[in-house]
Amino acid sequence: MFNQIKEECGVFGIFSPNAVDVVNSCYYGLYALQHRGQESCGIALNDRGVIRHYRDLGLVPDTLTAERLEKLGKGHMAVGHVRYSTTGNLNRSNAQPLVIKHVKGPMALVHNGNVTNAYELRREFELKGAIFHGTSDTEAIAYLITLNRLKTGSIEQAIEKSMERLQGAYSILVMSAQKLIAARDPHGFRPLCMGKTSDGSIVFASESCALDSIGAQFVRDIEPGEIVVVGKDGSLHSIKTHCGNKSSMCVFEFVYFARPDSVIEGACVHEARLRAGAFLAQEYPVDADVVIGVPNSGLDAALGYSRESGIPYGVGFVKNSYIGRSFIQPTQGQRENAVKIKLNPIKSTVAGKRVVMVDDSIVRGTTSGRIVKLLREAGAKEVHMRVSSPPFVSPCYFGTDIDSKENLIACQMDLEGIRRHIEVDSLGYLSVENVKKIAKNAHCNFCTGCFTGKYPVTPPKETPKDKFEMPLLDQKKK
Repeated sequence: MFNQIKEECGVFGIFSPNAVDVVNSCYYGLYALQHRGQESCGIALNDRGVIRHYRDLGLVPDTLTAERLEKLGKGHMAVGHVRYSTTGNLNRSNAQPLVIKHVKGPMALVHNGNVTNAYELRREFELKGAIFHGTSDTEAIAYLITLNRLKTGSIEQAIEKSMERLQGAYSILVMSAQKLIAARDPHGFRPLCMGKTSDGSIVFASESCALDSIGAQFVRDIEPGEIVVVGKDGSLHSIKTHCGNKSSMCVFEFVYFARPDSVIEGACVHEARLRAGAFLAQEYPVDADVVIGVPNSGLDAALGYSRESGIPYGVGFVKNSYIGRSFIQPTQGQRENAVKIKLNPIKSTVAGKRVVMVDDSIVRGTTSGRIVKLLREAGAKEVHMRVSSPPFVSPCYFGTDIDSKENLIACQMDLEGIRRHIEVDSLGYLSVENVKKIAKNAHCNFCTGCFTGKYPVTPPKETPKDKFEMPLLDQKKK
């Protein structure tokens, strides 16, 4: 809608020692993770080895209604998913959980990330007779695990074997007839944590805020490369065959993706954004009357800028929370009006003042230009834009929907050119050096490939979003 970075996916899973209403717990967990994906959602329930599921396009409260949750029933395990498509187009077939039934029993799988060799894996499987129903890379993961399950003694061994071939980013939850398993790629690109409730239930989630939503206590993060198995009796077992690589958490989790109240790898997201704003104030000071943030991820950084600079913080925009992410405008005039519908400046905050506006990123520059125009129309005397991340100069291959270079404004213009394009009085981006420092005391290193073009692993040569939907003739050319 606004040419901004899209969220990723969110996963949630729960194992209860008793047959209880785990579906509702999963529902609340997904509701807490709704910010990570608004295209589709779903829940799979394990009732004494029988897996029932429901998934569809739409938001959690609209899709997973009370009637549908009641039909799923009660059980001792459940996994859920909210999705934004980084690979695979928007259609119901790509909604998760994926539920697989094979000779060694049923399996439900949910996934956050992007498997960079999914196309090669899928083509290999299809040439051997495999049939795929959707266009997401998650199906390739599920098929690989299923193949290995036929040759190994347990589902966790199948996952361990599959990780030898999977490349890229994946935080996955797998629910079999008797076990709940969490696994994270060896570089730890995407977050995944574990918690525990007062009744002994084990919970896994993309972010700690989902644990809080059901009253679970945070236990720890799943290590990069680790597989954690919850047995049928609730016992925990860790497999670390693929551990040992240098961690490479996506730094944009702290800049934008994660909820401010989440704690990831030992660092509070809210505090990280405050630090980003403080670094911005040190790098790009300016004489101004008020600091405002662009809702929502720019707010904490704006507060950090204000505290560090001594410039008063103000509420500059009111955000309309009732516009769905599927609100699409076919004409330029409607797109212009959409900005005004979603964000409206508070004139008393900005009129006649020199304004510092803090946002999390600039992608194409279209959105930023429209927001600046709103401030000018509201009477702002000057607008100085500060960005709490470095310029995007490369695409992301590991689960973030960052555009190709030809659509990134920082690849087409220098700093002064961007400043003129979005019509601000001054412009400053957070440096790569300082973005690595925003998550104080984090137990990880960071991937900054979208800011530097240097990735922790070799990126694929090409990864079109519709790579599984290419016409047959185009595939033959490959």
